[in-house]
Amino acid sequence: MAVILCFGDSNTHGTAPLDRPGGQARHPKGQRWPDVLAAELGDGHEVIPEGLPGRTTVHDDPVEGGCRNGQAVLTAILHTHRPIDLMLIMLGTNDLKNRFSVTAWEIARSVERLVIMSRAEAVVSDFMVIAPAPVRECGALEAPYLGAEARQQGLTERLAEMAGRQGIGFFDAGQYATVSPKDGVHWEPESHIALGQALAPAIRARLS
Repeated sequence: MAVILCFGDSNTHGTAPLDRPGGQARHPKGQRWPDVLAAELGDGHEVIPEGLPGRTTVHDDPVEGGCRNGQAVLTAILHTHRPIDLMLIMLGTNDLKNRFSVTAWEIARSVERLVIMSRAEAVVSDFMVIAPAPVRECGALEAPYLGAEARQQGLTERLAEMAGRQGIGFFDAGQYATVSPKDGVHWEPESHIALGQALAPAIRARLS
């Protein structure tokens, strides 16, 4: 049984596009991309979704609170699910909030830190970094993401470079998923389905 850990934020959690900040809407099981991936991979694969709305790479969130710092909880999550054959990391979207004021280079380096930390625990065999779909400054979450479209320029390329440097897998979610104009951050079911289906052959290749 190949164990695949999906370490991410609200789009891994399956949060639906919001009509207001702080909304709790979530797509049903089976429509979230980790569930779609699991169905595509079939028997012999265990896909574990570890998505927390608002999760950042390495930053504490003074507004949202709630243990949103991915670095702070990483070790516990790894040892909860060990041994892990493949860890998928799709983070960086929440780092684009204007209160963090970080660059695409810094986000990529923060993801790299998570990879290095995970390797040090010696419970993960392989990694794949997934570049998140680009955000838009619109809808219900426009205010916290002011300036994000400019800050995210080059993020996909930076993440690809980092993956190459670390000798790990890379996948661009933005080729298959697009954010909803309702809030500029979250995905409709069609994007979850498209990403889960597109990831499956890349995952099979990586595991082989």
